[in-house]
Amino acid sequence: MSRATDRIPPWTMAVASMLLIQAGAALSVPLVEQLGAGGTAWLRLAFGGVFFILIARPPLRRIRRVDVLPLLGLGVATGVMMVAFLAAIERIPLGTAVAIEFLGPLAVAAIRSHSRRMLVWPVLALAGVVLLTEPWHGEVDLLGVGFAALAGAGWGVYILLTQRVGDRFPGVSGLSITIPIAAVVTAFVGVPQVIGELDWQVLLIAAGIALLAPVIPFGLEMLALRRMTHTAFGTLMALEPAFGVLIGVIVLAQIPSWAQLAGIVLVVLAGAGAQRGGIRARPSDDPDLAPLEERV
Repeated sequence: MSRATDRIPPWTMAVASMLLIQAGAALSVPLVEQLGAGGTAWLRLAFGGVFFILIARPPLRRIRRVDVLPLLGLGVATGVMMVAFLAAIERIPLGTAVAIEFLGPLAVAAIRSHSRRMLVWPVLALAGVVLLTEPWHGEVDLLGVGFAALAGAGWGVYILLTQRVGDRFPGVSGLSITIPIAAVVTAFVGVPQVIGELDWQVLLIAAGIALLAPVIPFGLEMLALRRMTHTAFGTLMALEPAFGVLIGVIVLAQIPSWAQLAGIVLVVLAGAGAQRGGIRARPSDDPDLAPLEERV
């Protein structure tokens, strides 16, 4: 039986996910200023882990030995990606941080591509990323850039492992395992930062932002990645710098230059080109995964 989500084009779920992630990032800036990047990431992931466990019972009995490393790897990559990205937007504009972070999935798209024609989209997106970062000005916060690059590495690993975990654990059931792992990983840097800073207002804000990211968008990404190629999904993520700039303007009043607007046009074109031919055939799931898939 086909699920209701099968009628939704996978690229629309990816776009909705990106918008929600950027909104969550922008709304996290006040919390980052109060709690630090690690503390904010830990609270978001801790609440996200609770929400995912409530939404989908962790399929612990279905975990096989070969699943352990991908699950742990995805949890670690998720935690590193969120802490590093929040540390980056504390120092550099949101759109710039997303543009640098995008180099991770861009590398995935280029490396995993089996078609020379598909390479034109990562190249076009890279040109847009250069315009968005404006390296010729010379006023670069190297620490912020470094954190964004680290987030990009985590994002690239996240894309690869999300598709693998999503093939084994349908729907969002895999996230009910990996997000709690990410919360445990970030606790080492997050808990020390939030000691003495927590109150009911902070907790409510963190819980609300956790719904914006990671709960809803990560679930959408998991569903999208099960039906898209690495190349199509990775290049479609070229839209994320554009959304980062847009949300930065609306929420944080970070006005882009004309060069950055030109970069937005390039990455949007690259993302639109990647949508064509990006549907991924369903994996041949284990027969006893079907009942679980129908329940999610």
